[in-house]
Amino acid sequence: MITANLLSELHAILPLGRVKEGDLLGHPLGNGAQVEVYPETEEEIAAVLKFANDNGKKVNVAGGSTKRGFGGLFDSADLLLSLSNYKGIVEHTVGDMTLTVKAGTPFKELQEYLAQYNQKVSLDPAWPEFSTIGGIIASNESGPKRLGYGSARDTVIGLRMVYPDGQIIRAGGKVVKNVAGYDMNKLFIGSMGTLGVLSEVTVKLRPLPKAESLVLLSFPNENLEDVRSFVTRLLDSVMEPISLELMNPELSEALTGQKVFTLAISFEDVESSVAYQVEYVDNLRPVGSSMTVLRQNEAQAFWSKFYCIAPNGAAAGTEDVSRASLKVGVVNMDVLKVLKEGQVLNESGKLSVEAHGGLGHGLCQVHLQGEEEDILQGIKQIRGLAESSGGYAIVKHLPFSLRQKLDVWGPKPSHFFLLEGIKTKIDPNRILNNKRFVGGI
Repeated sequence: MITANLLSELHAILPLGRVKEGDLLGHPLGNGAQVEVYPETEEEIAAVLKFANDNGKKVNVAGGSTKRGFGGLFDSADLLLSLSNYKGIVEHTVGDMTLTVKAGTPFKELQEYLAQYNQKVSLDPAWPEFSTIGGIIASNESGPKRLGYGSARDTVIGLRMVYPDGQIIRAGGKVVKNVAGYDMNKLFIGSMGTLGVLSEVTVKLRPLPKAESLVLLSFPNENLEDVRSFVTRLLDSVMEPISLELMNPELSEALTGQKVFTLAISFEDVESSVAYQVEYVDNLRPVGSSMTVLRQNEAQAFWSKFYCIAPNGAAAGTEDVSRASLKVGVVNMDVLKVLKEGQVLNESGKLSVEAHGGLGHGLCQVHLQGEEEDILQGIKQIRGLAESSGGYAIVKHLPFSLRQKLDVWGPKPSHFFLLEGIKTKIDPNRILNNKRFVGGI
């Protein structure tokens, strides 16, 4: 009866075909809702949020649903606000290399559109076919190429968003040189949709590189000191790798067929520069290592496969129920410690661990598969290592049942009172993505 009444009330805001009953049987990843709504305009988003705020209804926000297993302590909210119908290019200024796009636009569609103009958004998220630009920005997601291109906070120059009370606001602008006042974009990037619903995103673009090569440098003796020495010398040189991503043997085997620690070193530039840097790596690499070079289409094919190794919250069924994914942040070379700890878990025989980390920015991704209790223990073990090194570990994907047993965000940061104060000011009724963010915000 409650669902029927809610459906009836929402039909006054959206047409019949864009309001439907949610998954009442529940989902292994949680974060569902009694009723799902599919707005197609910013005004409709605002109307739905105002209705929810005025009537005390909790709202979960989704784009491509790839991050359905990322945070959230409730199986179901009242409403699921899906932006899957809210997509498309708003404004593309080719000469200024800026783009404004609706938040529900899938990342792969966006890149395919820009490729016609020899341009791209310099982010490399997981599952680009499903991930939306709004979800990427809301979670501050980045990949191995963060080393060369930075994160979402370096790419976004403007945002439009809808507050929980239906008010539409704008932060930043549509030009790269936008320096007046506070940079409010950074407040919303990575806030997991707890402060407002992103409606439009303006980003600065980069030209597509003239040439791209990927060097796969393998270390058969699994001597991580050789890796450390090589990476230190490379980073101290004038070379400019776009990625410097170390893969553990299990992940390397899945992607390259070789079960050894492997460095994925990407170069993007004009052809002569790329060739020079590849040759430099060949001359610098330690004795006993082996080197494979993938050029252009082969390199792109590797990355396409790489971006699909993490659990996908949008996957149908329950294939990702026994999987977990962690984002670990440590000081640069401590990436070696994280990957070594992953090998310890692998050798225990209780978990399958695929891990990789950036030896230049210190961010690692660790994917665990196994029995529930073993997954929980593995998370605690990796988090303990990260925190002992002055870093952190957050859980980006975990079944709903396990999220009840573990704080996916870890200890509250010292600045938590600021986060809580901002949430209370903007969303006093706590309707948006309730308990989806750090500290139960």
